[in-house]
Amino acid sequence: MTKLTDGKSGTIAKAEAPVKGQRLIFDEHRDAPRGFGLRITAKDSKAFILKYRVDGAERRMTIGQWPAWSVEAAREKARKLTVQIDEGDDPLDAKRRRRAEPTIADLSAEWLEKHASGMKSEGTIRAIVNGSLVPALGRRKVTDVRRRDVIDMVEKKAAEAPRSAAQLLIYARKIMTFAADREIIEANPVADLKPASITVKGRRDPLRPNRRERVLDADEIRALWANAETCGMHRMTALALKMILVTGQRPGEVAGMHEAEIEGRWWTIPAERRGKTETANAVYLTDTALEILDAAAEARRHRAGHIFQARRGEPLERSTLTKSVPKYTEALGNKADPTDGHWRPHDLRRTMRTGLSACGFSRDVAKIVTGHVIPGVDGIYDRHHYRPERKAALEAWEHRLGAILEGRDPDAADGNVIPLEAAR
Repeated sequence: MTKLTDGKSGTIAKAEAPVKGQRLIFDEHRDAPRGFGLRITAKDSKAFILKYRVDGAERRMTIGQWPAWSVEAAREKARKLTVQIDEGDDPLDAKRRRRAEPTIADLSAEWLEKHASGMKSEGTIRAIVNGSLVPALGRRKVTDVRRRDVIDMVEKKAAEAPRSAAQLLIYARKIMTFAADREIIEANPVADLKPASITVKGRRDPLRPNRRERVLDADEIRALWANAETCGMHRMTALALKMILVTGQRPGEVAGMHEAEIEGRWWTIPAERRGKTETANAVYLTDTALEILDAAAEARRHRAGHIFQARRGEPLERSTLTKSVPKYTEALGNKADPTDGHWRPHDLRRTMRTGLSACGFSRDVAKIVTGHVIPGVDGIYDRHHYRPERKAALEAWEHRLGAILEGRDPDAADGNVIPLEAAR
């Protein structure tokens, strides 16, 4: 046996490699625990090891490579491991268990498969988990994730996207609860983590998005109508933006509009395409809306299927609308509002909703026309379909929009519905 020493002239440096296989040199230093030594391979790789027994079975654990580990550091580690072994633990088994523990990426994939697959919001959930949670914490073992890690991740997200940060916190809690239920961790460290615990400098409520109030003024409406189809924007995108303004429906609902949803002058958006509610919505198609449908049919060469087709008959993506508008800011007359900046596709919907109020319609009728559900008891017991009111509201908005496009005061317009074709 040899006393192991470091340095160029030490016993470790001088120890010769075997011709083949491995050579073990056990340390006879007074501070070395029994079984501690050096393993040398035929390629002259040297590593400190600890040889021990558990339940009669011999084990050999690698502590670390020399010279990355000094002999004194390796002895100290071996002494600590020996204490664990004497207390009944098997450090080699613990190391193997540690290696087998799932990472956040592993657990997230399993949770998504079991709890998100087939849901209406599956795409949104996967985008949050795979787009934010996994990149931030995915490589970490689930057992290593602490409350502070989740807070840091959510706060970073909240600084750029408050709504997404709120969802990120929800799904982080769910996934860690999933881990606790399966006894991967003893308890969920973020089970009681509330949005109020998230702080971002200069933001009073960082998980609540800034409420936009942006509506298009008359000049912006006229610029959109006159230039959208001729400024270089894809014509289907331009027509879809106009349809949002005319009908007041959500950008995603308009982008996915299908011929099968249209019967005469009524467009029924099915419940499965409406992310925020579980009911269908009937939309009256005014003359202007029908003109847009005809233009879209001509642009897609009368191919059946989706109204606003992108390529190969596929519908436009909502993201296409969102990304296209900023590219044509000048041509669309899109002004930089001091508070809310340039208008976005969803602001067209808000502009229409504001116009319904200007036309004198009640909040309930305006909500119904734009696809909102009347809350509370009224919404439960009032089952009236409101088709006459929907028709009247959309025709009144067409009237007001026509006056704007002709450059007249919409509040002084007469009672006749103005066809928008003339305004072109």
